[in-house]
Amino acid sequence: MKPLQGKVAVVAGGTRGAGRGIAVSLGEAGATVYVTGRTVRGQHSDMARQETIEETAELVTASGGNGIAVRVDHTQEQEVKAFFERVKVEQNGQLDLLVNDIWGGDPLTHWGTPFWEQPLADGLLMQERAIRTHMITSHYAVPLMVAQKKGLIIEITDGIDYRYRGNLYYSLAKISTIHLAVSMAEDLRPHGVTALALTPGFLRSEAMLDQFGVTEETWREASKQDKHFLMSETPTYIGRAVVALASDPAVAEKTGKTLSTWGLSDEYSFTDRDGSRPHWGNYAEEQGFYR
Repeated sequence: MKPLQGKVAVVAGGTRGAGRGIAVSLGEAGATVYVTGRTVRGQHSDMARQETIEETAELVTASGGNGIAVRVDHTQEQEVKAFFERVKVEQNGQLDLLVNDIWGGDPLTHWGTPFWEQPLADGLLMQERAIRTHMITSHYAVPLMVAQKKGLIIEITDGIDYRYRGNLYYSLAKISTIHLAVSMAEDLRPHGVTALALTPGFLRSEAMLDQFGVTEETWREASKQDKHFLMSETPTYIGRAVVALASDPAVAEKTGKTLSTWGLSDEYSFTDRDGSRPHWGNYAEEQGFYR
């Protein structure tokens, strides 16, 4: 019996990166996983990437779960509403897990430029894609969980605190998702539903591999350009973190908290795809990043 056999999950923003890693790991654990996003075969989003939600769903099924791809633009309220109405009908009202991983902010982030010199439209669009979408998605997902008096919502973020992340608009987006989890946890506490935030460390996503001109087989070569790359982790690591949380009968004790892949690996003893256990928290402290 797989730990999440019979469970229903939605990974919002599951096209690539952390979302894909989470969806596939949930599939390995036996879950039915709805994968949403904007890029489908024959119709790509402005992210200009080749990965599609159909590919992710197929990987979910191949790993042992049931992957279902549904194109949803989470900035469009009616699309989100219709999607959860579909889930309610198809799953008889069951929804056990919502992972909010909607992002779309990479091409909108202008590193090394003060906020008043950045295009304001890019900064505002980032908030639209990375915060408002999470609010809309949770609004329509939560009633299914409240009705069954159980469920888990995981907000995917970057970082475990409110520290400045090197760009005003990026910081605002990532910190806001943490506060969404904290606030939802309080409202949902009487209803048996858990909400928390989760961050990866240095995520070795498809886009990051492309940026450094390496593949998953040759990724260590990227350390010649950035030594910190040696502490990177694959999307599988955060996927296994989500499975550990979703499988924990005492997960409600973590409601309102902001957690990390490395911290949860310490607690649950899961590894990354290659058997390693990257610990960005210890590494960052050793490097003096946050002093």
